[in-house]
Amino acid sequence: MKNATPWEKYTGTVPLSVEYPDQTLYGALRDQAERTPDLVAWDFLGLKNSYRQFLADVDRCAASLIVMGLKKGERATVCMPNTPQAIIFFYALSRIGAVASMIHPLSASDEILYYLKISKSKWALTLDAFVPNFTVILDKSPLEKLVVAKLGDYMGNIKSSLFYLTKGRKIKKVSSDERILWWKDFMDRGGAVPAEPAAAMDRKEPAVILYSGGTTGRSKGIMLSNGNFNALARQTQVQGSEVLGHLKAGDAVLAILPVCHGFGLAVCIHSFLTFGGKCILVPKFSAELVGKLIRKERPEIIAGVPTLYEALLTDPNMAKADMSNLKGAFAGGDKVPHSIKLRFDELLKTAGARVPLREGYGLTESVTVCAVMPEAEYRKGSVGIPYPDMFFKIVDPETGKELPDGEEGEICVTGPTVMLGYLDEPEETAQVLRTDEEGVTWLYTGDLGHKDGDGFIYFKLRLKRMIKVSGIAVYPTQIEEVIDAHPQVHLVCAVGVPDTYQIQKVKAFVVLKDSSLAGPAMEQELIDWCRTRINRWSCPREIEFREELPLTKVGKIAYPVLEQQELGKTRETWELQEQIRNDLLEDESEMLREREKFSKE
Repeated sequence: MKNATPWEKYTGTVPLSVEYPDQTLYGALRDQAERTPDLVAWDFLGLKNSYRQFLADVDRCAASLIVMGLKKGERATVCMPNTPQAIIFFYALSRIGAVASMIHPLSASDEILYYLKISKSKWALTLDAFVPNFTVILDKSPLEKLVVAKLGDYMGNIKSSLFYLTKGRKIKKVSSDERILWWKDFMDRGGAVPAEPAAAMDRKEPAVILYSGGTTGRSKGIMLSNGNFNALARQTQVQGSEVLGHLKAGDAVLAILPVCHGFGLAVCIHSFLTFGGKCILVPKFSAELVGKLIRKERPEIIAGVPTLYEALLTDPNMAKADMSNLKGAFAGGDKVPHSIKLRFDELLKTAGARVPLREGYGLTESVTVCAVMPEAEYRKGSVGIPYPDMFFKIVDPETGKELPDGEEGEICVTGPTVMLGYLDEPEETAQVLRTDEEGVTWLYTGDLGHKDGDGFIYFKLRLKRMIKVSGIAVYPTQIEEVIDAHPQVHLVCAVGVPDTYQIQKVKAFVVLKDSSLAGPAMEQELIDWCRTRINRWSCPREIEFREELPLTKVGKIAYPVLEQQELGKTRETWELQEQIRNDLLEDESEMLREREKFSKE
């Protein structure tokens, strides 16, 4: 591995390397709670909890887990939105040395069963609203206990009553199954202090299982260690603003991204709770709610996917926000359209912020972010420079040979946040974790990109997301960026659809700012717009206007859904054509039979 770090001159006050604690997730939280016991650890819909009380709740939860039989190394599933119970349970699992399997709270019952089985979870935590998704698969699963929480548990008496009157009454009563118990009853089972000391764990032992997005193929369990998470936390803590300083105790983050997501759990929760920050827990995203929280709470950090910032641009609360104290606005999880970057930067400037929107790059196999755009430098199309102690190389996807700067190939990354491997999938793990001749293990990301001479990384797309038009490689993100720049376009997604002549052709799905403009004239205008900006084979042959585009559970445009819809249409067309051909052949055969019969007569 080359030791040159040409990006050093762009890091500003961010160091190239940092020291990492050799401890568990719980240990990192405990040490911070002892340093800042009276600071606010989390804020949930106005209810605040100090580090002292938060740690006491984690210990109570751990005590209950111990008394009820969950052991070190066993697994428990957390199927929750961003709530106090979710993070209390998460750290309690670390306290006893159990492994947390984090899944999206909106997962369907079949998905939940799949996750429970591959993780071999004996316990699970969920919200009362989602219990029906568990009860229908409970007998098929390895679950022994299902803990059920309520949003009202941490709302206070007045807010809890209001919640019940508005939404709570719609939630069905949970089953009387003895395997199911309420959060408050569960928390009372073990007493105030765990019966055993915190479990000793090697920093390389699995601590958390996150899951690949499942947007291409089967979702895989990604095994991450205490060391992975603690490294990411330290790398994140030295970010911040060169003008306002690095992150420090008391700084707040809007925890919008779900705790089942690496960005949400590692950056917005663990990173902040291990330096004395405040996590403002947002259980469900809405632009209006987030806009109000930004105005009221004035967090130092906001982080989210591009669709979050697109939504905030239209929220009237943002026009009145004072963000002069903002130390960072970070976007990741998907490519940020240049137009969104420019518009949000203008909004930040108007709100008094002295920082820009900074794009990052990462993947769950490295916990989350492993590169970010430096504050004082912006390069269009780049996702930034490596996090401390992270290194990148670009290799030929076919040969694995490292490529020189400027040439496109597969992005590979190495560093302390790289995963242990895929859960119970050694062959899949061996494909993506490869050790070179110098003994360095590289994560082969499956992403296409390049880096320049200064070490800036340029992400183009997932290698699997490539359209072959008459054998020529076409990249959807390039098409989307061009169409997105049209003044009438709100959202766009380009996919490859089957074509009898070109094998694949490009089709774009577009949401207009003014839906009344949708029609043949606008379709032609957008195609002409593309023809003047990209090569002819990359131009969409067809544009379909929609009122909205399907999104994944973390807010990305779900392009595989559109691809599958188009494949379905093509299949129906082929089946219809086949039926017509069969009917014609049958008619022709009938005519021949009649003619033969007539000739004999």
